[in-house]
This record gives sequence, C-alpha cells and structure tokens, in this order.
Amino acid sequence: MVDLESEVPPLPPRYRFRDLLLGDQGWQNDDRVQVEFYMNENTFKERLKLFFIKNQRSSLRIRLFNFSLKLLSCLLYIIRVLLEKPSQGNEWSHIFWVNRSLPLWGLQVSVALISLFETILLGYLSYKGNIWEQILRIPFILEIINAVPFIISIFWPTLRNLFVPVFLNCWLAKHALENMINDLHRAIQRTQSAMFNQVLILISTLLCLIFTCICGIQHLERIGKKLNLFDSLYFCIVTFSTVGFGDVTPETWSSKLFVVAMICVALVVLPIQFEQLAYLWMERQKSGGNYSRHRAQTEKHVVLCVSSLKIDLLMDFLNEFYAHPRLQDYYVVILCPTEMDVQVRRVLQIPMWSQRVIYLQGSALKDQDLLRAKMDNAEACFILSSRCEVDRTSSDHQTILRAWAVKDFAPNCPLYVQILKPENKFHIKFADHVVCEEEFKYAMLALNCICPATSTLITLLVHTSRGQEGQQSPEQWQKMYGRCSGNEVYHIVLEESTFFAEYEGKSFTYASFHAHKKFGVCLIGIRREDNKNILLNPGPRYIMNASDICFYINITKEENSAFKNQDQQRKSNVSRSFYHGPSRLPVHSIIASMGTVAIDLQDTSCRVASGPTLALPSEGSKELRRPSIAPVLEVADSSSIQTCDLLSDQSEDETTPDEETSNLEYAKGYPPYSPYIGSSPTFCHLLQEKVPFCCLRLDKSCQHNYYEDAKAYGFKNKLIIVAAETAGNGLYNFIVPLRAYYRPKKELNPIVLLLDNPPDMHFLDAICWFPMVYYMVGSIDNLDDLLRCGVTFAANMVVVDKESTMSAEEDYMADAKTIVNVQTLFRLFSSLSIITELTHPANMRFMQFRAKDCYSLALSKLEKKERERGSNLAFMFRLPFAAGRVFSISMLDTLLYQSFVKDYMISITRLLLGLDTIPGSGFLCSMKITEEDLWIRTYARLYQKLCSSTGDVPIGIYRTESQKLTTSESREIASQSQISISVEEWEDTKDAKEPGHHRSIHRNSTSSDQSDHPLLRRKSMQWARRLSRKGPKHSGKTAEKITQQRLNLYRRSERQELAELVKNRMKHLGLSTVGYDEMNDHQSTLSYILINPSPDTRLELNDVVYLIRPDPLSYLPNSEPSRKNSICNAAVQDSREETQL
Repeated sequence: MVDLESEVPPLPPRYRFRDLLLGDQGWQNDDRVQVEFYMNENTFKERLKLFFIKNQRSSLRIRLFNFSLKLLSCLLYIIRVLLEKPSQGNEWSHIFWVNRSLPLWGLQVSVALISLFETILLGYLSYKGNIWEQILRIPFILEIINAVPFIISIFWPTLRNLFVPVFLNCWLAKHALENMINDLHRAIQRTQSAMFNQVLILISTLLCLIFTCICGIQHLERIGKKLNLFDSLYFCIVTFSTVGFGDVTPETWSSKLFVVAMICVALVVLPIQFEQLAYLWMERQKSGGNYSRHRAQTEKHVVLCVSSLKIDLLMDFLNEFYAHPRLQDYYVVILCPTEMDVQVRRVLQIPMWSQRVIYLQGSALKDQDLLRAKMDNAEACFILSSRCEVDRTSSDHQTILRAWAVKDFAPNCPLYVQILKPENKFHIKFADHVVCEEEFKYAMLALNCICPATSTLITLLVHTSRGQEGQQSPEQWQKMYGRCSGNEVYHIVLEESTFFAEYEGKSFTYASFHAHKKFGVCLIGIRREDNKNILLNPGPRYIMNASDICFYINITKEENSAFKNQDQQRKSNVSRSFYHGPSRLPVHSIIASMGTVAIDLQDTSCRVASGPTLALPSEGSKELRRPSIAPVLEVADSSSIQTCDLLSDQSEDETTPDEETSNLEYAKGYPPYSPYIGSSPTFCHLLQEKVPFCCLRLDKSCQHNYYEDAKAYGFKNKLIIVAAETAGNGLYNFIVPLRAYYRPKKELNPIVLLLDNPPDMHFLDAICWFPMVYYMVGSIDNLDDLLRCGVTFAANMVVVDKESTMSAEEDYMADAKTIVNVQTLFRLFSSLSIITELTHPANMRFMQFRAKDCYSLALSKLEKKERERGSNLAFMFRLPFAAGRVFSISMLDTLLYQSFVKDYMISITRLLLGLDTIPGSGFLCSMKITEEDLWIRTYARLYQKLCSSTGDVPIGIYRTESQKLTTSESREIASQSQISISVEEWEDTKDAKEPGHHRSIHRNSTSSDQSDHPLLRRKSMQWARRLSRKGPKHSGKTAEKITQQRLNLYRRSERQELAELVKNRMKHLGLSTVGYDEMNDHQSTLSYILINPSPDTRLELNDVVYLIRPDPLSYLPNSEPSRKNSICNAAVQDSREETQL
C-alpha cells in the first residue's frame, strides 16, 4: 500500500487546501508553468460584463433589484402625495414646487444615486462604439430625468422641494420586468409561452398608462380642483373606458392637454399590443400551446404522434379509444408537425372533443415539444405511420426515429407503434405493441382465399360495437349480421368467472361447449398464469386451472352481464317450446339444447343407447335412424377424439401412380431462408430441393420445363393469383399461411404472383422452397397478361393496392385506378372471386358498382342512417365488405388502439392469421356444410359434434343467400320483370320461371319461407297484383314473356360481346377456350358473417363454418385407419354409424 500511495502524483498547488493557507511555497521550486485559459478577454470590463449581463443567475438578481428600486421610487412618490397638504391658491408655483419632508428626500436621493450608478455602469458595459446610441435610449433619458435633480439637490439645498416626475419610473419598472422575465427563462432553461410574455407586457403597459395618467392629472390639478389620487383614478377609468360621466373633469389647460396626450399615446400603444397578442393567439391556435403540468399530474392522458393528421384517421382513433367506458376521463394529446387541417379544426371544436382532445403542433424529435405534450407523464404513446406517402420506407424511417426519440425522453412510457414494412420491424422491438401493416395485410388476404371473408371477420372482431347496427332494417340478414358484429374478444380469470368457474378441472373443449350452450359465449383460448403465451383451442387434453386466463367471444364482457335465475330461464324456455312459428325451432331441437349439461346421447360405437336421444323419423327404408351426437367428455379420452392426421397427410396414400411420378415430393419443415429479419418461423410444406429461379417464371420456358402458360401445367386445384406492384417482403406472409403444415397437401392451391416489376434475388431465394409458387411480370391492366397467368382457371384473384397510387392530390382518389381495373375484371370474368385491397374504406361502395341497382341504393341509405346513429361500422352492410371481397388496411388501425385496453388483441390476431405459431395453439380453418351435414340442424348441435369428435371450436358462420334483386334499364322494365336466382351456386336466370319450386328450396337463417324478406315479398305481391289487373291471362303471360326475353337478350348480348373479346384474345395467344364460362354471374347473391351466433341458429346448405382447430403437433394422432370426413375436408363415407358430419 505504501508503494501505491507513493506513486500517486500530488495535486497541483492551487487545488490544495494547505497551499491556500501557507501559500505556494513549493511552486517556486517547480519547473512547471501554470497556464490559465479564459473564454473571453481577462479584463476588468469583461468580468463585470460576465457578472452583470452574461451570467443568467447574477443578471437575474440585478434586474430584480433594479425592478424593486423602481417600484420603491413609485411608492415613495405616492407617499409624498398622501402626506402633502393641499396648497392654497392657483399659482403656477404649485406645479414646480412641492412639500417634501427631509427623511423622504433622503430616501429618494439614495434610490436615485443607486439607480443612476447602475444605469451608467450597464451603459458602459454594453457600449459598442456608438455613445449616442446609449445616451438617446428612452430608458436612459427617463433615468436622467428622475435621478439627476435629486443628486443636484444634495449640493444645492434650495432645490430639495423641486417637483420631479418620479412616477415615470413605472415605465422603467416595466422595462426591468421584461428583461427579468427573459433572464428567468434563461436561468431555469425553460421556454415559457410567448403568449404569457405578451399578456404580461400588455397588462404592464396598461397599468403604466393608468398610473401615469393618475399621477399627472393629480399634480396638474393642484392649481385647479385639487383632486386627490382616488378622484384621479376614477377619472382615468371613466375616460379610458369611454363612458365619460362628466362629474370629474380637468379645469386647467395643462391638465386638459395632458389628457389629450395620454389618450393619443393609448391609441397608439395599446392597439400595437393587442395586435401582437392577437397574432400570438392565432399562432398558438395553430401550434396548440402546451399541456398543463398540473393537468398531467392529476389527469390521465395519451399522446398520438403522427406525421400528418387526416380526419378519417382522427375519427377512427377517437371513436375506438373512447368506446371503452374506463377511458372516458382520458385526454388525448395530438403531436403533429403540420398545421391543423380545416376539417380537423372543425371537428375539434365540437364540445364532445374540444374538452378532451388537445392539438399540439410540434415534432416528436424535439425534447421541447415532448415536454409540451408531457410525454413523461403520459399513459401511452401511439406512433402511427403515414401510409399515403409514395415512399413507404421513408415513412417507416420517420416512425423509427419518433419511437427512438420518445423512448429516449420517456423510457417508462408504453409505446404502441405502427410500422409499414416488415423489414423495419426489428428496429422497434423494444416497443410494447407493434403492428406491421404488410404482415397483417398479406396474411389476411391469404386466409381470405381458403377461409372466405377472414378480413371481415377480423375487422369486426377488432372494432368496438354494441351490436345495434341494422336492427331497424326490414331485412332479416342485416339484423342478424349487425347483432353478431357486436361480438368481441374479452378475458377473465377462471376462478373469478361465472361463465367458466364451474369447469375447473375439466377439459378445454368441455368448458367451451357448455359455456356456449349455457351462456352463449365462445371460449377460444387460454393462458397459464406463469406463461405469457396465449393458446388458441389447446385441445381436449388441456385441463382448466383456477388461475388460467380465459379468452372468449361475446357481445359484452362478463362484468357487464346480468344473469337470470335458472328457474325463470327454464320456465321461459318451456313456454317458448310450444311456439311453432317460422322463426322458432322445433320442439325436439329446443329440448336438445335445454339445461346446463349436455344430454348423453348415443356414442359412436355400436352399443345400444339408453335414455332420451335425438332420433328423428327415418327418411327411407334403408336407415332406421339418423346418426346422433356423442357427448363432450369432461376429460379427454384418446379413443373418442378423431383428429385429422395432418402430419402423415392422408392425401399421400390416395395419390395414383401417375400423380406420384408427375408431382414432386414434399417435406414438412421450417423455411430455410427468410427475406427479412423478425419473421416468425412457421412449419410449412416445402420441396426437397429448391426450384431453379428460371422455373419460377410462369410464362417463360426454360431448360427444365417447356410450359408458357398456366393451362399447360395441368394443375389439379384452381389457382390463386396475386396482383401486386412489387414483390415486397410482406408478400412472403401471403405464401406462408397457404403452405402451412396443417393445410392438406391435396388441397394446396398453386400461387401465381402477377408483378408489375421483376422480383429481386432475395425474394426468389425465399419462395423457391415452396411448392407450386410462380411469378409473372405483368399487370391487371393487360388482358393478355391476365390470360397467360391463368385467370380463367383461378379460384381467387387478390388485387393488392399499389404503393405508387396510394397518394393523390384529391383525397379518396388514390383508389381510382384499382377500382376501375377491378370493375373491368368483374365484367370480363364474372365468376371469378376477386379480393381487393383499397386505401380508403369509403371507396368500397364503388366495388362491383351498378348504377341502377335498387338494392345497392337501399344499402347506401342504410349506411347513412347508421352513420347518423353514431355507428363506427357504418360501411359493414356494403355487400362487397360483408362478403369479404374488399378490404382496407386502415380498418385494422383499431387493432393498435384496442390494444391499450386489451393488450392481448395483437397476439390473438397474429395467431388467427398464422403469423405466429406457438406449440399447443390451434389455427383458423373452415369447413363447408354439405347435404350430408344438414341432419345436425342447429349451430349448438354442430358445436357439440365438433367438440366431441375432433376437438374443433367453431367461432362463426359465413352464409351465402340468394336475393331477388331488381336491376333494369328503366322503371318500365323494372316494374314488369323480375329475375330470381336460386340458392344453388350462380344458376342462370331461366330458373326464375318456377317460383313455387324456388320457394320450396330457399332457406334463410331461421325459417324456410320468405317471411324474413318483407321487402322482396312485398314487391312480389305488388307485381302479382299488377299482372292480375291486366286483361286476359294469356295477354299478361305474353307480355311477361316478351319482357323477359327482351331483358335476357339485352343481358346476353352484353355478356356475349365481352365473351367474344376474351375468347379472341385467348385464340390469339394460343390458349384453349375450354373452361371459360362467360355466363356465370353471382351478382344476385349476398354473403355475410355471423360471429358467435346463438345456439338455436339453423344451419344452411353451403354454410362455411369458421373453426379453431387444435394443433396436431400437440398430441400424437390416433392409430386407427384414416377416415374421410367433412371435418378433415375429405370425402364423406357412406356409413352413418360413425360420428361424422
């Protein structure tokens, strides 16, 4: 230790306390030279300037002292006036001489000496070469007038009673106050509002004018009315307020002249001050001012950071944010660098928003603006990207910088970030919640191709609604669709729940089925207390624990639900069972769904069932009874669960030798290459070896194959075509869900990417491992490109919004090109299912536009009424959106907003879309109700069937109905013709000649007649009455026949013209015209979604049921022979003794 201490060099002499006491004794013996560095010249003047001017804190103290001196001098003047006795006579000597006591004179002389010395010193320090500039300054002149006479009176005693206008020191006090405020801001390093400074200057100017006028009138009236200070104050207030009572008026000409001068000064000075104040007020209205620190500490607020604020974005955020009851007391602070838009300003002036929304113009990259928004006290910060910019990568870069700036300024503030490109997502992994637009968009569009209207399903789930939309409509489908749209995802702890508490220790499927049967709620997922991962439908082998968090779909959360007594509910059910109306179920169906425990029906084995069953009368002599449904077991039994053996893929056993030689062998695994950082690994169908890049080009032959169009490949399944501008990294998320391992290999659809620009090598490296994925350079504007890529053999055509058209000079015109191109596709290929992405949701009303469609006009009126009622989903009744044929990514903005209340919504949505795969979590799929499945009859029985057989959990129904739409060229034709389209897929209009047969096969959601469509039924009755009034029956029939033929001729002639155009181009390109059916048209059907419908909802033919299927990897499949059932999307076996759909 001694050696170490000896090696430490000593401190320099001037920094040691010993040397400060004894002097620098050792400094003379040291060879070192002390050098001191100064920022400025080390002179006496510079040191004084540093103390009096440059140093903020010392300068602030000096100016405060100067301000106090000026106020003291004004106070001494008032004391002198109050102590002075009124003078006798009206001599002019009373103007120049006053009575001043000796102590008062001494105080005024002292103040004058200090003030004059300080003024001269500051003038000397601020001198820059022009002496007259310092002398002729107004503050210096006023200081000389008020201080020099008192100093002279020291040497000339006869001048001690000389009048000095000391009250003019109020203007010097005002000047000192302005300088003091500026130094105060510099000292505490805070930028106070310029509005506050201007208001302070205005008030001080007004006070100085009034005080000067009071003292001047009082002094000049010493030879007149002998006014005191109070009378002078009264006169000034009455005069300046333009009231002018006239009871107090000046008498001398000097006082009158002084009043005129003061009024002139006021007319010049005050308007200038008011003008500056008004200008600052307007600027503050533009910039938004500040968010109060006191309000930030007592009230809760969130900050919304955007680069440009549009009215649609603002209203979507406010409507979704304030839809939750517990957020009603929150404030929303908007931080935007641009000036407030006119429409936004108009909306924020509405009382409902003006009290809760604060707009601040500023940048998130500036700490001053973040301080204005009180970001460190905010409950959350939402950072949204500008999707309307042409360069979306640049928009992401701005978002990333904003997120970094907020994280640096307020590390504890939760961040909710929206990003556009998936390759930029890893830069903001620190954010609490991130929504990547292209990831969600492409995954949703991909699922739309295999699970119809998935985009509509997700959109309705992430929007907050009360389910009141469409309840005033005469259409039954709109009532059901609107009521079911109010379903959302909620969560609750199992032991605290009335819905699920009784199922502790039971299997997940048992709890899901019985909760839906008893309460109408759909249990879809679970999360362990010690695990952050959410599991969607973990399967029948999952046992519920008391600490589990349950995720369920319902109209409202359990905390807002009221529960009726069980006895009253049973009485109401019994009384309801005797009603046999068209909207009620048969007695046996109601009995089957009564109670809280599933009825133990016949098992799938051959044993004889005992007790009550659901046996129905036999349809023929071949069968004695219809199959029954097994109960859902409390604890899963491996022998009772029929799983789809997706890992072994039963389709492999069914391939013929020719198919084995023609098709490549597939493997299951994780893609070896990802185009961007941060993609979630997904188990997929892959090729054994990657395909050469030349083979990925669909329309170009190479040394490996000679195919040049889609027809030559001879695909077994129909194509899925994606029309996009560029092959961005987000397009990778379109392919992955369609090649996921749980998709049966036999049902994989070929994917064709129709790109405007050639893809880069990185993207080709990522997709060359997937089977049946091709690309082609072309555009949907070109009919030849469409025909080459196989549009005539396509099941779905996905049109992605182009980045280059997302911005337009006029709002809502960004979708013009896309809408017209899709309309052309719809006219040329009417049977093609087209899924379109738009920039603005309001433009979806132009999809598949028909100018003279009365039904579309009725839907437009319904949309306006729903918007007037305050609905956030007014566009939901548009037929393209309800059918899932149109989608806008801006509708998913609410997912980020809703995550503030439901932090699990992003995770659940990613699991549903297949963006994330968690071991043990299920996936979204669908099944179609066929004629063999109609014996199940109701949604509750389907729920039981799925839970007891495969462990699937249904969450909704996609239903397609036929509509009797009236479309014609004129009102005369519309009043005489009526085209009926049956429920069968896209039949020709000639079937309308059998209305009786059509009514016998038509079915809606709850009944088998047409009573649920009063509008159509009323039109049909009016049409029948008009025919009955016409003369003889044969003449009416002839007119009807002629009108029908004329209408068909008109319709067919237009179609044939378009068909001839397409066929001619196909012949010109050397393509076969076989398979092009120009007569198919689905314009007379409508489709919609029923999320979590009631248990007594009747199943319809061709209904598509959304399922959450358990993860096949979570347990081993049973060893029984593979069975083909409709649950596994295979053929239905003839035997009805097994439990199959």
